[in-house]
Amino acid sequence: MSATVDVDRSDAGYRTWLKEAVRKVQADNQRSADTHLLSFPLPERWGIDLYLKDESTHPTGSLKHRLARSLFLYGLCNGWIRRHRPVIEASSGSTAVSEAYFAKLIGVPFIAVMPRTTSGEKTRLIEFHGGRCHLVDDPQTVYEVSAALAAETGGHYMDQFTYAERATDWRGNNNIAESIYQQLRLERFPEPAWIVATAGTGGTSATLARYVHYMQYDTRICVADPENSCFFDGWVHGDPEAHSDRGSRIEGIGRPRMEPSFLPYAIDRMMKVPDAASVAAVRALDAAIGRKAGGSTGTGLWSALHIVAEMVAEGRTGSVVTLLCDPGDRYLDKYYSDAWLAGQGLDIKPYSDALETFLAVGAWPD
Repeated sequence: MSATVDVDRSDAGYRTWLKEAVRKVQADNQRSADTHLLSFPLPERWGIDLYLKDESTHPTGSLKHRLARSLFLYGLCNGWIRRHRPVIEASSGSTAVSEAYFAKLIGVPFIAVMPRTTSGEKTRLIEFHGGRCHLVDDPQTVYEVSAALAAETGGHYMDQFTYAERATDWRGNNNIAESIYQQLRLERFPEPAWIVATAGTGGTSATLARYVHYMQYDTRICVADPENSCFFDGWVHGDPEAHSDRGSRIEGIGRPRMEPSFLPYAIDRMMKVPDAASVAAVRALDAAIGRKAGGSTGTGLWSALHIVAEMVAEGRTGSVVTLLCDPGDRYLDKYYSDAWLAGQGLDIKPYSDALETFLAVGAWPD
């Protein structure tokens, strides 16, 4: 009889550390109250309510706090994140800020691989949370540089663009979709006609779409895409190899390739939004409710207002939800700077005029 081959790699010290790391990440969630659902003022006669889920109130200031928490739990429970070894992430900024926070929370090093054009405020926040920034000139190299750093250091490449959709518990557990429906429960239109998201990893739109399907709601999911992003073209043409040769000017969203976490068949609709329109929309948001937000919020808000205009034209009532993804104080030198707009060749006046006209008369100008 052959001998039984038995290899036991149990590590009591690692398991003790792992349990404490998971406890700390879960405790962060317990300490965090839910984010607010803000109302965007529309004329009462329209019979339409527009809301923004304000993700800027998370401890690290953005929608990516939810994603970072999920990715850390996923990596820890899979045995990928180990003591004393760095976590490395490819990011345009906000995810890296949130991951730096969680890395510091559990006591592991963190390295963010980001385009050199990432806002200085995001770099400062990553370093504030104890992370290190590794800047690259070509945004398309962030993937390979991250993987190389992980191999070189023995660390873990978090790879949000692959794992975002699978790390998130889309059936519930107070994910962003469940939270939206709970907060709308006492509103006059508790089941929104549309939820509008923007896509960086695609994880948020996947979570929203899956939850809506799972709960058998009639809500439709729209994804708004900025310039210099391939998601819209890949979705329209069913092309998984679609790509863009330039990086997105709207930080946090838009990608040069079709990311594994973007699930094109789960969503109902996409819009390609000019970058100038995104900037005009965040400035209109500031004027309407006194809140500055990042450019990705403007991309979603522009699309949400387009949908509201359709509903007004068709005489339909109901509600629409979009996201306030992160605060505008991270972008004062970009989306709120006229000098930056001029340097980018962006003229927001036609889009600002269109928004002003629509909000005044209820019809989108031709």
